[in-house]
Amino acid sequence: MSSAAQSVPAPAEDAEPDQSLAGVHTSATFDRPVDQVWLHLVSGRGTEALLGPGVTLGSKGESWHSEDGPHGVVRSWHPMEQIRVSWHPHADGPLSIVDLQLRPEGSGTRLDLFHEGEGIAEDGAGDKQRWDDALGRFGSTLQG
Repeated sequence: MSSAAQSVPAPAEDAEPDQSLAGVHTSATFDRPVDQVWLHLVSGRGTEALLGPGVTLGSKGESWHSEDGPHGVVRSWHPMEQIRVSWHPHADGPLSIVDLQLRPEGSGTRLDLFHEGEGIAEDGAGDKQRWDDALGRFGSTLQG
């Protein structure tokens, strides 16, 4: 597995404050074909590795909830390509979106994770570390 992470640049200074989006982008490449990475992504172990303990994802429009507090709704489900979920860090947390995108890369698969939305950049380094760690757990459970 290889990974690269970067913060998504902040919006231009002339953007309206209530429309400003901040976010994090991180990615990892796994030495498995897309269908295997997808199956792991939608499995209990893969989903928990990314979103937290107790999480299972249903169809578009269904809620999910981690035992650690984060929760949301499945917003988009495109087999072998993408899953998007809304993500709230806790009951009163700001709305944001986690977008997971799969694509072939060589003989393996690249998984890009984008977390964007209002209010998530209060701790940009912490947000980035959260998702770097999540991709690391995902890769460990994929290999194990």
